Amino acid sequence: MSAPAPAAPMPAAPMPAAPADTPPPKIRVRGLTKRFGPKLVLDALDLDLPARHSLVVIGGSGSGKSVLIKCILGLIEPDEGAIEIDGRNVLAMSREEREAVNAHMGMLFQAGALFDSLPVWENVCFGLLAKNEIGRCAAREKAVEILSRVGLTPDVAALYPAELSGGMQKRVALARAIAAQPDIIFFDEPTTGLDPIMGAIIDSLIVDCVRRLGATAFSITHDMASAKRIADSVAMIFKGKIIWRGPSAEIDHPGNPYVEQFVKGQKDGPIQMEVRR
Repeated sequence: MSAPAPAAPMPAAPMPAAPADTPPPKIRVRGLTKRFGPKLVLDALDLDLPARHSLVVIGGSGSGKSVLIKCILGLIEPDEGAIEIDGRNVLAMSREEREAVNAHMGMLFQAGALFDSLPVWENVCFGLLAKNEIGRCAAREKAVEILSRVGLTPDVAALYPAELSGGMQKRVALARAIAAQPDIIFFDEPTTGLDPIMGAIIDSLIVDCVRRLGATAFSITHDMASAKRIADSVAMIFKGKIIWRGPSAEIDHPGNPYVEQFVKGQKDGPIQMEVRR
């Protein structure tokens, strides 16, 4: 007889209600649902992220991590649900209102997403220049100052992305993410493509920059070592739902077989990967 199928994971327990005088979470997601054709990617997902907190969302490829972050950023429109920033439902906002909210966000993209045709200093201050919030001379000076925060010397400002190593490109992308002093910073697989030492360096810079700004951090990653370094808490998404959330210190002993299998990289367990033969 074949072994019985593992029970479906239960969604993470809802966070307890906050006292009436407690400010709302920086980000609150309720009932978020997104389909692409017949495929259900986000399944009535709920998630809270307090202000000045660093949350890392983990999960396998295709689990919905990137779709979740793109919905929050407004790059993808969900089918159902609500996304609140500072207590305001951004899905009900006008385009102008949403752009004003997004102006207080920074983003470190997985591949850096630097503009090859622009020197480093213009990449760093691209958003500020595009909005005419700063002149070119002042932008170059500001870029040099921000680059110093991520451990890069002033001469790097005049270089082009193609002249930089992968680790330097990631630092420049981080500098761009913090240039406008955002309230919320999103990190999409921040250590992808980096060796373990450079990954640890980038994580240290991320933690330092987020703390200096007093920002809220939302990251997605497959890198468990990175998650432990940058997270205050970790949440796991599986089949479109958050199935576990806890302090980063508990990630090695989560008490959840799905999370334990994923964190330890075990091929046997309740998570069965589909393999075409």
